[in-house]
Amino acid sequence: MSDTSFSREYLQRRSFIELSARDRAKCLFDSGTERELAGSFDRIESPWLPMQDVTPQADDGCIVMRGTMKWRQAVVIAIAGAFQGGSIGEVSGAKLTAALDLACLDNEKGIPTSAVLLLETGGVRLQEANLGLAAVAEIISSIVALRQHAPVIAVIAGTVGCFGGMSMAAGVSSYVVMTREGRLGLNGPEVIEQESGVEEFDASDRTLIWSIAGGQQRYDQGL
Repeated sequence: MSDTSFSREYLQRRSFIELSARDRAKCLFDSGTERELAGSFDRIESPWLPMQDVTPQADDGCIVMRGTMKWRQAVVIAIAGAFQGGSIGEVSGAKLTAALDLACLDNEKGIPTSAVLLLETGGVRLQEANLGLAAVAEIISSIVALRQHAPVIAVIAGTVGCFGGMSMAAGVSSYVVMTREGRLGLNGPEVIEQESGVEEFDASDRTLIWSIAGGQQRYDQGL
């Protein structure tokens, strides 16, 4: 292979980590089988964010797609880490729960349907507080129900990681797939530093953070 052809092939490669949440979800399906549910054009936005001078997003940072993987039915739910740190609110939580419940219903009807969760999230959305907490509880319940019928696979690729209540959702999934860049923990580094002080935990110390919550460390721990 010439240097030119190698360079062209290399440049055409796509990094999963660098893709948007929507593109991540789309690339997992058999080509042309994916369809988005409750997408941006449906404009199902959080009613609570404008009250706090926060601009909402048309899909509330949660992308839901149905299609096939290796010609088997699947649902992919991708959290957009670029919107409000991937936080879960009332609307995004409801979309996630409904998608899992519909997959569970399909399985009960004899249509095998698995689920993939692309998690880039800091957990509950602070602006929606109790509503976000309730949403995470419902998500966990729906994952446990679907697990009785089909695999629920949590993918933590980076760079936001998976923290807060959604780390528990990852914990009850059938499988967790992480990259070295991914992070998984109940509390994020900034939260720990804020509560305990920089002397206890320096959120700017990347070596420290990845040695505790990084994908390689979690794998070595058997998590």
